Amino acid sequence: MKPDSPLVSTEWLAEHLNAPDVRIADASWYLPQTGRNAKQEYESAHIPRAVFFDIDDLSDEKSPYPHMLAPAPKFASRMRKLGLGDGNLIVVYDGAGIYSSARAWWMLRAMGHEDVVVLDGGFPKWKAEHRIIEDMTPAPYPRHFTPRPNNALLRTFDQVKANIASKAEQVVDARGAGRFSAKEPEPRPGTKGGHIPGSANTPYTEFTNQNGTLKSAGELAQIFAKRGIDPAKSIVTTCGSGVTASIALLALAVLGAKKTALYDGSWSEWGTRADAPIET
Repeated sequence: MKPDSPLVSTEWLAEHLNAPDVRIADASWYLPQTGRNAKQEYESAHIPRAVFFDIDDLSDEKSPYPHMLAPAPKFASRMRKLGLGDGNLIVVYDGAGIYSSARAWWMLRAMGHEDVVVLDGGFPKWKAEHRIIEDMTPAPYPRHFTPRPNNALLRTFDQVKANIASKAEQVVDARGAGRFSAKEPEPRPGTKGGHIPGSANTPYTEFTNQNGTLKSAGELAQIFAKRGIDPAKSIVTTCGSGVTASIALLALAVLGAKKTALYDGSWSEWGTRADAPIET
C-alpha cells in the first residue's frame, strides 16, 4: 500500500493510523544549540503507536563523525526491537515539520527498506489540526528486519573527492549560504569553513513552507534550476552532518530523481581532513 510519493499527508495517516501493515516512527533530532530534547518531547506527546527512532543511537559509534550510518547488523537489531521490519510501511515524522525525518527516510532506504514515507508537515501540522496524540510509550512486538545495504545511495570521502576531477555527479550542499562561503563559522570546533569544489549551494530552508510542509514540485524544480542542477542527472547531496542533505534528497525524490546519493560524512568529515580541497 505504499503511496507513489515519498510523502504522505496528515489526512492519509489519520485514515491509516490503525492499518495492520503501517508503522509510525518519531525521528526527531535537533542541534544541541536549539536546547530541545527530542526524546523527552516524544515521551510527553507523540502520534499514537509511534516509536522513537533515535538517529544518534542508530549511528556507527566507531566513527569520529556524528551519526554516521550504523553497520547493518546493529541497524537491523535496533529496528527489530522497535517493531519496524519486513512487510511494514514505515511512516517517519519529526517535531520540526520536515527535518530529521528525511534522514530516517534515507537511512531506512540505505538499509534496503524502500517501504518508507515521510509525514508532510510532521508533528507540528498534526497538532495544529488537533489530531489525536498520546504520551504512552508503546511496547511493540519485535519484527524481523532484513538489512540489504544499498551502497548506491551512499557516497564516501574518496568517492566525492574523485568526483571533483571527473565531474560525473552534481554536488548539492544544503547548508546555509554563510557556512558555504565561509562567512559564518562552523558550529563544530576545529572545522574549517567553505565548501567542496564545484558544489552548488541550495540551503535546506528553501525546500519547506512556513508550516513545515515540503514545497510543491514546481517550486522545488525552480529551486534546483536556479543552481543549474538537473534532477535527471546523478546528484550527491551534502550538508553539515548528513541530516539536512536528506531533505534535499527528499525534494529530489518528489521530482522523480532516481540517481541520487548522500555523502554521509558531509562537512563534519570534509571540513576536518587535511587532504580535503576546499573552496570559499
